[in-house]
Amino acid sequence: MRLPGYYSSGQFAQLAGVTVRTIRYYDKQNILNPSYVNLSGARFYTDSDLARLQQILLLKYLGFSLDDIKEMTIEDTDYHFLRNSLNLQKKLVQDRIEQMQLVESAIEDTVRAIDENRQIDWSHMLELIHLTGMEKSLKLQYQNATNISARIRLHRDYSLNRQGWFPWIYEQCQIKKGQRILELGCGNGALWTENIAKLPTQVALVLSDISEGMLRDARRTIGQNDTRFSFQAFDCAKIPFPAQSFDRIIANHVLFYCKDLDLVCAEIRRVLKPDGLFLCSAYGKDHMKEISELVQQFDSRIVLSAEKLYEQFGLENGCSILQPHFSIVTCCCYEDEILLDRAEPLIEYILSCHGNQNQILLDRYKDFRIFTEKKVRPGFHITKHAGLFCCQGVVAPL
Repeated sequence: MRLPGYYSSGQFAQLAGVTVRTIRYYDKQNILNPSYVNLSGARFYTDSDLARLQQILLLKYLGFSLDDIKEMTIEDTDYHFLRNSLNLQKKLVQDRIEQMQLVESAIEDTVRAIDENRQIDWSHMLELIHLTGMEKSLKLQYQNATNISARIRLHRDYSLNRQGWFPWIYEQCQIKKGQRILELGCGNGALWTENIAKLPTQVALVLSDISEGMLRDARRTIGQNDTRFSFQAFDCAKIPFPAQSFDRIIANHVLFYCKDLDLVCAEIRRVLKPDGLFLCSAYGKDHMKEISELVQQFDSRIVLSAEKLYEQFGLENGCSILQPHFSIVTCCCYEDEILLDRAEPLIEYILSCHGNQNQILLDRYKDFRIFTEKKVRPGFHITKHAGLFCCQGVVAPL
């Protein structure tokens, strides 16, 4: 029987220019389910399903995996998911272009070596294989960068302290002409992009991160032509610089990720000049607590972070961790809070966290959005409990 406004699987596939098998596969993968299934199991689709399928096909063409697409096509009204995902894919495309240029160069070098020496440089060929296998790690790195950007946006757009976190951090650094500065864990470079106009012309900054993807993001944002900046990937437990190299070392929300804090502090102490300044930020146990309470009210299984990072290094214990390495350690708190009445930036923040929330929320997204909208409509207050440790006077190692 013909249902008004509905298409059978065959009609639907023909309209979209795909096979029925593709439609069935997307249904099985829970990416595109039919709007109606009759008692005999026949599946029927609508025009809105067709729009969704067209979106899926476009995203697939742009290079997204089906897992990506499932997260990106949650709800057409939630445009920010699509925007962030497209920005992620744009960065990956830019890297693919750079990567393919390197592959082209490696092939040309190999062909030239064969023509000139009548032999193959196998080490060069292995490098070529490595270059063509980078995409999976690049994607993971850029997903991390995208998540960081989502968290920064919530603070930047909805915090009541109008100075902003990054301008406040910069102010505490007291950067002067002629100084050498090292940032550990620079992320997407937001500390510098937000303060670029204040930065003296005669300074030298090394931006470091363990993630090559983060460094690419920072390099692109800051620009290739600003000679004050250099970029280097390394673990902050092994800083590849001579002793007493830097006037300022900055670690913004980094130390709580370090496995061996004593080793990291010893390295920082080694490369910091005797009259230098080490600045490291952290947050306390009450930081953003209302967000965890909100998701727990929706589903008690949700844990936004498997680790309580403030227990590793936070405002409550930071002084005791730093004092064995620095003779003067002071802590100043950043006075601020978040107030918002829109659900979208809060949901974006929640989905960017490192916990199990995506496994639970994506299948119940519509219910969660309605729940969150109701919570934030009268105004949703979020506690911020963050600050900065300023360390001076290097303590000689025992």
